[in-house]
Amino acid sequence: MTTREILNKMKVKVGLGSSDPDSGKGKSKMSKNITHGFHLPDFWKEPADAVKRAYSKTDSNILEMSGELGRGGSTAVTAILVNCQKLIVANIGDSRAVLCKKGVAKQLSVDHEPNTEHEDIKNRGGFVSNFPGDVPRVDGRLAVSRAFGDKSLKKHLSSEPFVTVENINDDAEFIILASDGLWKVMSNQEAVNCIKNIKDARSSAKRLTEEAVNKKSTDDISCIVVKFQ
Repeated sequence: MTTREILNKMKVKVGLGSSDPDSGKGKSKMSKNITHGFHLPDFWKEPADAVKRAYSKTDSNILEMSGELGRGGSTAVTAILVNCQKLIVANIGDSRAVLCKKGVAKQLSVDHEPNTEHEDIKNRGGFVSNFPGDVPRVDGRLAVSRAFGDKSLKKHLSSEPFVTVENINDDAEFIILASDGLWKVMSNQEAVNCIKNIKDARSSAKRLTEEAVNKKSTDDISCIVVKFQ
């Protein structure tokens, strides 16, 4: 069953027509007043562009709410699985997506580090410095070159994600989506090896976060595991 067919069935269930699979809204028939809405502009034709627009909109919303949320920022990694066959992965910063295929780790994201994008940062009026500290930082403050938010540094940062599309076949076993608190203490292959014999996805994510803590990770640790088999 295609994604469009699934969306159409969802719409029919809530009493909607099936003329437009890209947009709609509905209300549950349960006792609770639950409503939903969705809109997918050009996602089926140009999924990468649609994801980039979503990241841009998210960044704008975070900046607009900086008074409530604070002036800090965040990295991000996302994955969309279409028809159980096509995986669309996007990221900004050092949150990472790692796919396991036949037991071998394959990184699908790009770590956006200041030293690899120093020319772009310089062209925006910023600079990259190892002082203070021991890693390259944007304006001597932020250790990633792309992020949501970070209003005080926004002129020198990018929020455009790296986007890639990966075909999912029988070789694909699972994907790990995690923040840098995991990757600072574990290599891609170490993370894959840690959970390759665990069948349950939730237990796998818990195992990875526990292992990162055991390895004395001092950064934030967020982890999602999606099992394909």
